Amino acid sequence: MCEKHNFGVNPITCHAWNKDRSQVALSPNNHEVHIYQRTPGGGAGSEWQLIDVLDQHDLRVTGIDWAPNTNRIVTCAADRNAYVWTQTDDGKWKPTLVLLRINRAATCVKWSPKENKFAVGSGARLISVCYFESGNDWWVSKHIKKPLRSTVTCLDWHPNNTLLVAGSADFKLRLYSAYVKEVEESPPPTKWGSKVALGTMLAEFSNSPLGGGWIRGVSFSADGDRVCWVSHDSSICLVDISKGIMVHKLRTEHLPFLNCVWVGPKSIVAAGHGCCPMLYTIDGNGSLQFGCKLDLSVKKESGGLSAMRKFQSLDRQARLEVSDTELETIHQNAITCLRIYEGTNGAATKLSTSGADGRLVIWDLLPLEKSLKGLRIK
Repeated sequence: MCEKHNFGVNPITCHAWNKDRSQVALSPNNHEVHIYQRTPGGGAGSEWQLIDVLDQHDLRVTGIDWAPNTNRIVTCAADRNAYVWTQTDDGKWKPTLVLLRINRAATCVKWSPKENKFAVGSGARLISVCYFESGNDWWVSKHIKKPLRSTVTCLDWHPNNTLLVAGSADFKLRLYSAYVKEVEESPPPTKWGSKVALGTMLAEFSNSPLGGGWIRGVSFSADGDRVCWVSHDSSICLVDISKGIMVHKLRTEHLPFLNCVWVGPKSIVAAGHGCCPMLYTIDGNGSLQFGCKLDLSVKKESGGLSAMRKFQSLDRQARLEVSDTELETIHQNAITCLRIYEGTNGAATKLSTSGADGRLVIWDLLPLEKSLKGLRIK
């Protein structure tokens, strides 16, 4: 079961939800961020109303994140800027410029779990860890530079609010300390390491000794002991620090993934150029294995449609009525963004995906239990 929503013909670069999921912020592949409000009592067929347009950026928006508790939106773009948006009493959003101090495009942005800071990746081969400086009433940043050798493509925070994992286009995944003494207390040691100085690299993993591909998406598990990532060589990797630093890598036959997220202690969903979210599970040995596709309902219908198309192909006129380029998936183009809609990383029950086809789909994970023969997602 899923809800399908269409927001026009423009690709959706990224999206983010507010706390109660009544509003969504998305970028239609340009310099704007559109905020939509769902009509009360909405469901699969509900309508969305455009209530605001955030147009402070000059170039294409590359990242959006909505802090659920403080209700602040952070955006970054190819114009090398980031803005923190706060809602005023009249419901409008007021931007505050962030001093990123970068000379290349910003590529991704992520609030920390406590929402007192956020990280911005960029093409300048550095990560900007940003926090609010109350004395001057502005957002400032500190840089993590070494040993990055290429564009930072994805980020995620450890649940302890201090550790930060980053994937980049140099085929490497790196784990850093992003401790900022101005806004937080010194954290206790973790299984990943005990050093807390900002920019200290605690771990580094190569996607492949023979090359591999760009790291496109990364995600920490709910307990922070495991991290998974997907790369452009159509692989998905996993490291469980409680069992050592060995990388478990699964090469898939699908098109490259762009995003991944934990939906349970032993369950990961990945999505990307294949237009269909895939569920992967962890077996008793700690290795990854394919679970199922989330597009179960479409798969059942595809058999009848394919037989109909064969019959219609006998008639040239009927053949023209059927699009030969239509995919047998709900998304008709690459899935660009993957978010948890309901639940947490430890027990997610619904996911949302947006794609280059202008669609936003909300997936229900509970029916997948039957297809996995009783293996619980939670």
